[in-house]
Amino acid sequence: MPDRVRKPPRQTFQIGEDAVAALMAKLVQGAVEKDVVVHDAWFLRCTSGYVSNETGISTIAKLLPNCLLLSDALNHNSMIEGVRKAGTEKQIWRHNDTDHLEQLLRAADPDRPKLILCESLYSMDGDVAPLHRICDLAERYGALTYVDEVHAVGMYGPHGGGIAERDGAVARIDILEGTLAKAFGCLGGYVAANANLIDAVRSYAPGFIFTTALPPAICAAATAAIRHLKTSQWERDRHQDRAARLKSVLHAARLPVMPSETHIVPVHVGDPEKCKMASDLLLSDHGVYIQPINYPTVPRGLERLRITPSPYHDDGLIDRLAEALVDVWDQLKLPRQSPQILAAE
Repeated sequence: MPDRVRKPPRQTFQIGEDAVAALMAKLVQGAVEKDVVVHDAWFLRCTSGYVSNETGISTIAKLLPNCLLLSDALNHNSMIEGVRKAGTEKQIWRHNDTDHLEQLLRAADPDRPKLILCESLYSMDGDVAPLHRICDLAERYGALTYVDEVHAVGMYGPHGGGIAERDGAVARIDILEGTLAKAFGCLGGYVAANANLIDAVRSYAPGFIFTTALPPAICAAATAAIRHLKTSQWERDRHQDRAARLKSVLHAARLPVMPSETHIVPVHVGDPEKCKMASDLLLSDHGVYIQPINYPTVPRGLERLRITPSPYHDDGLIDRLAEALVDVWDQLKLPRQSPQILAAE
């Protein structure tokens, strides 16, 4: 056999776990480079945002002896599973109620490790956490903070760093979690914190250790998306403009839009069967897919269609959606704008 055939494969094709992990760490770091420089933050990539929450929270809590977990009542299922798998004491504080959170912190042993868990932007109602107030309490009572930015990263902040960046709170938060899906359109999740904490999670987290690394092609795609959104403000401005116009058009059609201060646009249905029927009719009759949101994702009686417009939904598409919703509402004899629902929110 000729010598040229016997040559070993080029090293550039020998992409192993360490190479992919390094690439992922680099691409996630680039998403919030400004904050990385300030805080010397390290990043741990996971196969999804769900996994990064589940394995991140449970591992951190297990590494802190007798850790008390204080979790917002509306935290995502991935965070709930992380709390459950931690196997340590948990206390649930009323959603965004920092007075209640302070009561729980005040009652806890001052020397006991404590971890406050919340999201920055809640995906069902579209409301935002009072991050600075939460950080005030964490500093006062000696607690760590863990903030899920999945529904905000890429879409908020001058560099796409999320609500924490937008509100100038990144420096005060101990652990940030996010996704490479949603705004970045790829796959994967990450946890960002100081070097010692990330090294500990990497060494003990089963959701990181015992799974396959993300493919290099996904890493490259996420890198390109992050680099673009880090410097381009057009998508973020257009995104907010589209959300505002959608809310305006649906209000004008007297559809029961639930209050939201962000790009999340929930439309109240209030009945689980009709919620699923509305979703089916939108798809079959109008070629529009909107996911129905029923219990246990939201409380009974607050079933809804959740709409999240993109920067590329133009006026024509928004008008067409409003007409389709009006038609479905008429077919199912669903109530129009409800003052009671709006007042309750």
